Amino acid sequence: MKDCISIGLLGLGTVGSGVVKIVEDHQDRLAHQIGCSVQVKKVLVKDLEKERSISIQKDLLTTDAFEILDDADVDVVVEVMGGIEDARQYILHALRNKKHVVTANKDLMALYGTELLRVANENKCDLFYEASVAGGIPIIRSLVDGLASDRVTKLMGIVNGTTNFILTKMSNEGKAYEDVLKEAQELGFAEADPTSDVEGLDAARKMTILAKLGFSMDVELEDVQVRGISSVSSEDIDFAKYFGYTMKLIGYAKRNDNRIEVSVGPTLIAHNHPLASVSNEFNAVYVYGEAVGETMFYGPGAGSLPTATAIVSDLVAVMKNMRLGVNGTSAVLPQYPKEIKEDHEIYFKSFFRFTVKDQIGSFAEITSIFTESDISFEKIIQVPLKHKGLAEIILVTHHASYSAYKKVLENLETSDVVDEVRSYYRIAGEDLDV
Repeated sequence: MKDCISIGLLGLGTVGSGVVKIVEDHQDRLAHQIGCSVQVKKVLVKDLEKERSISIQKDLLTTDAFEILDDADVDVVVEVMGGIEDARQYILHALRNKKHVVTANKDLMALYGTELLRVANENKCDLFYEASVAGGIPIIRSLVDGLASDRVTKLMGIVNGTTNFILTKMSNEGKAYEDVLKEAQELGFAEADPTSDVEGLDAARKMTILAKLGFSMDVELEDVQVRGISSVSSEDIDFAKYFGYTMKLIGYAKRNDNRIEVSVGPTLIAHNHPLASVSNEFNAVYVYGEAVGETMFYGPGAGSLPTATAIVSDLVAVMKNMRLGVNGTSAVLPQYPKEIKEDHEIYFKSFFRFTVKDQIGSFAEITSIFTESDISFEKIIQVPLKHKGLAEIILVTHHASYSAYKKVLENLETSDVVDEVRSYYRIAGEDLDV
């Protein structure tokens, strides 16, 4: 058995620096866990002279990835450089060189996870990616190992800290979306270009990974229906509160028999639902299993040390497997053929907000539009708008199919009595078993 396990690190940004810090600071703990010492042997960086937040020997740094990938002494490659194509090629090269891999790259795993896991299996290597979803929350290992004997029927959660911070601020302080986004950028919770977060793309990639693992199907990013939060207004949030709901960007995946749906979008959650109390940059994922029932995983969804903790946890798993001689046996490829639900098979409650002409017959016309699609009202209010000759209608429906809602939206948009459809949101956490 080896006296020391060597790590090659691809990237030394926020997360990579956290990995180096944990490995250095927790040597005693790691040695106790795996029975030998651990060292960072080489680190890939873009700039050898850049000042860094951690102290690291200059001779450990390289700008040539192949100094790591082709080094026979490197046992495990840790990829925290980000990006897709270069990272993909480096990981494939590492696996084909019989090196185990740990990555935090959600974009890569969402797009190419099945391919990478297959190559890992072929080369009897481990490929772990706990940190790719929800930072320090051990959701992937829980799905793969902790719930291995159960059949997961639904996953629902807050998997993007930036949007949760924005919606929390909008809800608690009544601020407009643009103002809170600017504040989030100033605090470092949002990127200069926040598109991936606020338009739901980051959450969609994470839900692709979770649905693939939870349902054991080859779910792809294009299977996820995606909608962002950039159109959410403070008025939407206020009216949602009036009806007893909190606005969150929710990733949602559900299986009925072996047909699935996966979506990401601004969603209303009842005030008493546990996800409603998840605030600011924190993440939480609800998992429903046939045997276990409901479980929730909660914690920091990003950050240097929380994410690095998940990476080092994967490292420990790889190194234990090395000591036991069982690497390359943990990755389980999809078991079932993928079957995506049609719109008429997807059921939920909805929130609508629109303005109509304040005249006799308008409400009857609106009622007729919903009735034609077999959608009934659970709650409804009408608010006159001063000096405009308009009234605003805000309503919550009973459960109906997504295809019915799409028909209603189309008919509202073309109705002579409707001035403007202002918003439309799914309501989650109040499912029917359909």
